[in-house]
This record gives sequence, C-alpha cells and structure tokens, in this order.
Amino acid sequence: MGRFHRHDDGTVHSHDGHEHDHPHDHDTAHDHDHGDHSRYATGTERVTVLERIFDENDRAAADNRALLDADSVVGVNLMSSPGAGKTALLERTLAHLEGRSRAGIVEGDIETSIDADRLAGYGAQVSLLNTGDGFGGECHLDAPMVAKALSDLDLASLDLLLVENVGNLVCPAEFEVGTHYSAMVYAITEGEEKPLKYPVMFRAVDAVVINKMDLVPHLDFDLDLFRANLRGINPGATVIEASARTGNGIDSWCSWLMSLRRDAPGGSPA
Repeated sequence: MGRFHRHDDGTVHSHDGHEHDHPHDHDTAHDHDHGDHSRYATGTERVTVLERIFDENDRAAADNRALLDADSVVGVNLMSSPGAGKTALLERTLAHLEGRSRAGIVEGDIETSIDADRLAGYGAQVSLLNTGDGFGGECHLDAPMVAKALSDLDLASLDLLLVENVGNLVCPAEFEVGTHYSAMVYAITEGEEKPLKYPVMFRAVDAVVINKMDLVPHLDFDLDLFRANLRGINPGATVIEASARTGNGIDSWCSWLMSLRRDAPGGSPA
C-alpha cells in the first residue's frame, strides 16, 4: 500500500506522489491520474477515507485521555523500532519505580505474550494488546485498540500508564492513542541518520532515550552527530542516555517520568 502522512494541521498527504524532475511527452499514455499525484487510481478516495479514519481515531484518543484524567493517571506512549529495547527499559523502569509510583502497562504486539510475560513479575498491572487478535495485525496501536486495553486496567489504582507500542519507526507516530506524552527508545546500533530518515517519529516525541550506550566502545558510533541530527528535527526533546542492560541512565529516565506526574493537572508529587 502507498504511504500517507498526516500533517500538524490535520490534513492527510499522499507520499505516492509523482514528482516531476524531468520533461514528459504528454502524448504518451499514462495509467495514473496526474491530478491526485498518486500511482493509485483511487488516490483521492484513499486520502478521504484516511482522513475519516484519523478523525475517528482522534475522537477515541480524546475519550481515552478523559478516562486517564478522571483518575489523575499520566499516560506515556513509548515507541521505537523493533529490538531497540523498549521492554528491557520497562523492566528496569518498573523495578526502579516500585514503591514510588503505581504504574500500569499496555503491552502492544502483533502476536504472542512474550513481552507481557516479561513484565508480569514486577507487581504492575499489565494489559496485553495483540493487534493480530481482531485488529487486523496492524503494525501500530491506535486509540480504539488502547480503549479496549484500558478496560482491563483498574485506572483508579494507578498514577502512571506506559503504553508499549508495536515496534515500528513509522506508523505508531501517526496515531494518537490518548496519552499525554510520547517518548521513544533509540538504540545506537540503528545509526546516526535515523532522525533524518524517520523525522515523523523523532518529531512526535517529548523524550528520546538513547539506549545500548554500553556498546559505545565496540561500535563506530558518532553520538555528537546523532544529537545534532535530532536537534535539527526536534530541538525541544529531552534526551536521556541509558543502557537497559546495565541500568545506567534509568534513574534519569524515571526522574523524567516522575516529573510528568508533578506537572500534570491535579498530579501527585513524586
């Protein structure tokens, strides 16, 4: 399928565009419509349908946020590429916050309970959300999916909700799920250029956890270049260097999470 992207003003734009950088002989027959700049004959209709999908999703996201607000729960949507270390970071997070915050988890994956099982032993409520179970196997979570997961949690007993989104550097950033904040885990094994190649994700987040810093001595990784690339895309993002394997930086990450509770309307002090 073709790629579409929603801009900050809510409009949906097709990235199937036929951008002309060379002259055409317009006597030549084409099998696509230049008017919608799409390689799909149904390009305009597809954009209209996606606008409706986004509108429905945004209404559901607002309802989710209202549920969290009613119980003074701060929600964070945690995103990353597959294997960047979201679940490992959450294991460290739950252990670090035990006794300091009543955290709950929405664990999103296409299939299996592997990650949910990993998080089950830390005393937190965990709601498993498999997109392959009635949601078409989507590569992201959306607000209606998260609404179902919230119904399995006792929100009144929580003050922090962490949504572990499906591992993907593109689609999760385009769908609001109803949380108040977004963060991403970026692994240094992914390369310094990722903010430039996937700007929608890096632009959408309030914080970036640079994970697997313990591997720096073993890799040809330019941390300064990555930071410069990130600043060019999202200069306001909080940046936290960490290693979920060793535990370094987890205190800083958890301090950021606790600061969200302090800043939230009606939030409790950390």
